[in-house]
Amino acid sequence: MGNVRKTRPAKLILGIISQETKFFDMARADMERRFGTVDCESEIFAFDQTGYYEKEMGTCLKRKFLSFKKLINADRIAGIKIFTNKLERITRESKLSGRKINLDPGYITDAKLVLATTKDYYHRIYLGKGIFGEVTLSFKEGSFRDFPWTYPDYRKLGYINFFNEVRTIYLEQIKLSNQ
Repeated sequence: MGNVRKTRPAKLILGIISQETKFFDMARADMERRFGTVDCESEIFAFDQTGYYEKEMGTCLKRKFLSFKKLINADRIAGIKIFTNKLERITRESKLSGRKINLDPGYITDAKLVLATTKDYYHRIYLGKGIFGEVTLSFKEGSFRDFPWTYPDYRKLGYINFFNEVRTIYLEQIKLSNQ
């Protein structure tokens, strides 16, 4: 029988999809007010691996990732997804027409990248409050690796390089907190 013990904190990340980069700045500001300073920011990527959001959000979508300096307890991710869903609704319910932004929170640990979602599927685990968790990437042999269910864009080298960079920052934070 194993012993229940406290887990290490995790590194909060956020994926942002929008046509307009001004919504990246809005999301960053809202998230920083709630979760603290951003410590790593990706380049802007073309979101061109799927047309999933085109009907709702238009074409020529872009994606950016952020990571946050303050580490979180992994069990907070369901509540964070509910918060990001509220941020998405704010842009939809304002005078702006249609959905302007998609926010995908998750976290990185030394072994994996986990995303929070409202969609159930065979490889997702229910976390509570209508939110599921998905291990989207695993870390082995020196880099993040995908699974058969990993979203096509999360397989892109630019994304993987960013997540590897965030993992390095995370491991340094963990090392410093143990000193």
